Amino acid sequence: MSNFWMFVFMSVCLIILPGPDTAITTKNTLTFGYKGGLQTVFGTCCALCIHTFAVIAGISAIIVQSAMLFSIIKYIGAIYLIYLGVKTLLSIRKDVVQDDDTHHVMTGHSSFFRQGFLTNLLNPKVAVFFLTFLPQFINPKVHSWSQFLLMGFTYTALTVIWFVFYILFIQRMNEYMKKPKTQKFIQGLTGVVLVGFAIKLAFERRT
Repeated sequence: MSNFWMFVFMSVCLIILPGPDTAITTKNTLTFGYKGGLQTVFGTCCALCIHTFAVIAGISAIIVQSAMLFSIIKYIGAIYLIYLGVKTLLSIRKDVVQDDDTHHVMTGHSSFFRQGFLTNLLNPKVAVFFLTFLPQFINPKVHSWSQFLLMGFTYTALTVIWFVFYILFIQRMNEYMKKPKTQKFIQGLTGVVLVGFAIKLAFERRT
């Protein structure tokens, strides 16, 4: 591929921009600790790998070109984000505040992975991004599938690195974040942000 380091630089700039993945990782890290955050990121990265293979197989192109498929995935993703947002807001009314002894009681480990996985997978804008962003760095003299694979895995690795640092940063603020009023504020803000992303996603267009 051409301009690999430019691709890395652009990827880092895009990864650090806040989005649904950041919102759900923040919520799970602050509420359930670093394990919840890391498992959420693992789910996100598995979804990114699927997006990579979807580009190679041509599935992403079909989704982008089909208004019906794009809309179906878009609305399912929006509904799922609304579900997570409303669930987060309702947890405030129930006075659910997590501590180290209740992390494993309040939710299963698989739910963290599932939230990260579905939040990313059901966002058709990620498929559009992979289909439009990656080809800009393709070297026409080399097999495109191997270049897509390299870029997809590189982007996924950069995502892991960024979110690990992000999660560790949040954990450094752990004592302050554990205050009940602070947790309720963060849960409320995250719930609103998730619903906001859902509304934004619902009105997204293919171009």
